[in-house]
Amino acid sequence: MFHKKEEAWLIVGLGNPGKEYANTRHNAGYCALDMLAQHLNCKVDKSKFQGLYGQTKYNGRKLFLLKPLTYMNLSGQSVLQLSAYFHIPPERIIVLFDDISLPPGRLRIRANGSAGGHNGIKSIIHQLGSQDFPRVKIGVGAKPSADKDLADWVLSPFSAQEEKALSYALEKATDAALAIVEKGVPAAANQYNGCHPE
Repeated sequence: MFHKKEEAWLIVGLGNPGKEYANTRHNAGYCALDMLAQHLNCKVDKSKFQGLYGQTKYNGRKLFLLKPLTYMNLSGQSVLQLSAYFHIPPERIIVLFDDISLPPGRLRIRANGSAGGHNGIKSIIHQLGSQDFPRVKIGVGAKPSADKDLADWVLSPFSAQEEKALSYALEKATDAALAIVEKGVPAAANQYNGCHPE
């Protein structure tokens, strides 16, 4: 059991459940959380809070890993339920998610901010009543043309070349999330913002 005075953090990976969405751009957050769970040897298999979650320890802190199963637009419901149950404030909730404004392989870390058009983040802000939660944005590339439907684009798979860049970004995203827990957002941002595969 965890000691009551241990600091608790929640790391959330955003995505859509179901095999048809498994390798799409919109599921970059799920992919990063899976990689983080593997790195920490933490099983994300408890079914509660409208999601799958796991818990582990990291450098003396409680760490909860969560994959909401609500579909992207309602992700905040799952995040709110778990964070309220375990008394985790927004500033200790780290969200990993896809960003079309960044090329594949790039990361951007932010301490807070608006949803920027991302429906998963919009839902979390709405449910928590706060924009003050750290996030790790994972570049998935912009639409190839203005007339391409955005929903079709984010639900499309990566090309072979993009897969290589994404693999790098996912690895760095997991490192960045743990750096936020350990050193804070500014230090993590200095280390990982703009990093990209060679």
